[in-house]
Amino acid sequence: MLGDKAIMHTINIKNIFPYKKLYFIGIGGVSMSGLCEILLAEGGYHILGSDNNYSNLIENLIKKGVTVYIGQNRDNITEDIDLVVYTAAIKEDNEEFIRAKELNLKMVERSQFLGELMKAYKYPLCIAGTHGKTTTSSMVSEVFLQAKKDPTISIGGILSSINSNFKVGKKDYIVLETCEYCDTFLKFNPHSAIILNIDEDHLDYFKDINQIYESFRKFAKLVKEDACLVINSHIKDYEKIVKDLKCNVITYGENEHSMWQAKNIIFDELGCATYDAYYNNKFMYNIKLSVVGLHNVYNSLSVCALAHFYDLDKESIEKGLNNFKGTNRRFQYKGTFNGAKIIDDYAHHPTEILATIKAAKAQKINNLWCIFQPHTYTRTKALLDDFAKALLESDNILICDIYSAREKDTGEIHAKDLVNKIEKLGKNAIYIENFEYGKNYIQKNCQPNDMLITMGAGNVYLLGEMLLS
Repeated sequence: MLGDKAIMHTINIKNIFPYKKLYFIGIGGVSMSGLCEILLAEGGYHILGSDNNYSNLIENLIKKGVTVYIGQNRDNITEDIDLVVYTAAIKEDNEEFIRAKELNLKMVERSQFLGELMKAYKYPLCIAGTHGKTTTSSMVSEVFLQAKKDPTISIGGILSSINSNFKVGKKDYIVLETCEYCDTFLKFNPHSAIILNIDEDHLDYFKDINQIYESFRKFAKLVKEDACLVINSHIKDYEKIVKDLKCNVITYGENEHSMWQAKNIIFDELGCATYDAYYNNKFMYNIKLSVVGLHNVYNSLSVCALAHFYDLDKESIEKGLNNFKGTNRRFQYKGTFNGAKIIDDYAHHPTEILATIKAAKAQKINNLWCIFQPHTYTRTKALLDDFAKALLESDNILICDIYSAREKDTGEIHAKDLVNKIEKLGKNAIYIENFEYGKNYIQKNCQPNDMLITMGAGNVYLLGEMLLS
């Protein structure tokens, strides 16, 4: 429990950022636009920025008086700008980045800016892990909202209860989805944190799994002494992460030695679970989820552990978790096509794919279709065997071209390599060279009471929308 050591003061945002005019390169990003909203709520800042594409997030900022340039041009950067904030995706050959350097303007990367901003809050709560961050940070948000804590929220998906990916609240709690890519989470200042899992990913940055563990260990050390690290005991060698930490270490998971355990798990016909949450073998809460899958049982169990530490009441924890209906692109029901359900899911890692398929198969369906779009060349190449094995659990497998995201195609890996790998394992897979081909194939072969999942972190969801339209 939080106890009497809790921080009893906050630092004013104006003291952290004593600037008047701030420019955001990449202002339309989920996190960047959220940062702007927090500054706008604080008042007294003149905010400008640029992005390559127009979006609803940008439209909302413009309505609130922010100047946004579509297209990044060196002329947008003027010498009267006090601070330039840029994302990790902005490279040194970016015109605006170069111009800011020429003018010798003060510059800061987004994660460092956010890390400093966190100092203005009593209890920054960081949700980390290779996957499950958006869902779990959304669950945390729902529980703290239900408990009337009025948290500030910054997550990676649209939370239906606030109809946004962010919310400006009081300066007690801030809930943050926390990414390990490029070690950005090492610039943060968490009070408490959750670590959901640690798997091989982002291998365009990390050398190997050992380096990933080292990063999570450094992140764990950032948690404050009077606070807690909630960690999944199912993580292999999780002791490496928690060894000699000064904060409270709280374990949860399937391991029988976990401090928090889920017992009496029952799934309904839709694949949503009801279970009893136990802490040190004592019954605490009866949790009824409105999202599918066993993986969400353990995501929600971590939330129980965190909320209990901050003394949230039983009713808020139970009701908040039940209120959570999912975020966009996380097992999101899109509609029905020829009697078949169309689901969209962000899964882009083998572990996520397996969890999604298991959640789908817990429902009463005939055949399961997975239309998978690999995300980035480095991830596809590094995890090719694991992707193939995970997809074997589906009845019908369609593979789209690799979504390049931030990478360039070096010709080392192709979607057809994944198709060939699956076929060598004894299962048929089909390469679809474009969405129109995929739509036509599905229209001819998909049957009533089948389930079709568009899966991946790219734009594969468009295929499902084509079928529905």
